[in-house]
Amino acid sequence: MFEPVFRITARISKDLMEIEAVREAVSGLPLDVEMLRSLRQSARLLTTHYSTQIEGNRLTPDQVAEAVAGQHFPGRERDEVEVRNYYAALEEVEATATSNAPISESLIKRIHGLAYHGRKRGTPYRDGQNVVRDSATGGIVYMPPEASDVAALMADLVAWIQGQLKSGELPAPLVAGLAHYQFATIHPYFDGNGRTARLLTTLLLHRSGYGLKGIYSLEEYYARDLAGYYRALSIGTSHNYYEGRADADVTGFLEYFCAGMADAFRAVQAQGKAAAKRGATDQSDVLRRLDHRQRRVLELFQEQGTATTAEIAAAIGLSPRTAIVHCRKWVEEGFLEIHDPSKKRRSYRLAPAIEDHLHG
Repeated sequence: MFEPVFRITARISKDLMEIEAVREAVSGLPLDVEMLRSLRQSARLLTTHYSTQIEGNRLTPDQVAEAVAGQHFPGRERDEVEVRNYYAALEEVEATATSNAPISESLIKRIHGLAYHGRKRGTPYRDGQNVVRDSATGGIVYMPPEASDVAALMADLVAWIQGQLKSGELPAPLVAGLAHYQFATIHPYFDGNGRTARLLTTLLLHRSGYGLKGIYSLEEYYARDLAGYYRALSIGTSHNYYEGRADADVTGFLEYFCAGMADAFRAVQAQGKAAAKRGATDQSDVLRRLDHRQRRVLELFQEQGTATTAEIAAAIGLSPRTAIVHCRKWVEEGFLEIHDPSKKRRSYRLAPAIEDHLHG
């Protein structure tokens, strides 16, 4: 079983306290639904840009937004595909975070399949040895475990994650940071490991209540100092997994990770305060009364006015059959009302009382 070695230092404790303080402060910021939707979209695009930039993608932030929207850049086709794939994987992660789907190996494989290949079919683990080399010198930076050990190591990691999410023994930021580190250490794929590790981190934070409304980007922190990111991951007495990396003390990486979270959370708090000063309508009271699925649905209706059961199901990461149950309940509670009652084309809209509250 995965048993990470680390200490909770004064620096980690300080950052964890700041993360909690900002998390609480942001939950009470007066962000209206439209503003929240806009900030979340900006965060997704920034996350996509910085996470793919770490891997060598050459598109600018503006070009990433255009590529996601369907724009083509001759000579940059590979970069276009990378950002579209990552953006799709990020949407899948956010939808999964609001569902009851367990954190499993099949889910991680599917995330890699989307991020690297652009398809939901899960990617099998590597069947051979790979190495991480210095792009400038060609020297070996890291020698991951042998392919024959990958399956068992991944099973151990997933079991550890599931146990931690259930027990709550460790603070969620530490669970996410340790999962990020261990996934990168196992390096279960020939390529796309970094992207998948960062997506897994995002999933764990969102699932644990640290999604912060989906409007922050840890990847920007990593990309600002790539050398620091790689140094933080390079722990142990040897570059070989079996000669020091497997049992290394990962306190240093956790310090780096928690500092990055605190930095990203502070940026969100500053954004929220700036939005409030620009005259954001205070809808925090209605938002606090809604559960996480209703909040996602609220954004959907803000974007398009009405929505079918299938569209609602996709937005909240549930099956259409389960979404029907939620829609019936929400109609009874006065959150939604039926727009088109026909069986085949049934659709919904926000109830007038909700609309009045949001726009009053």
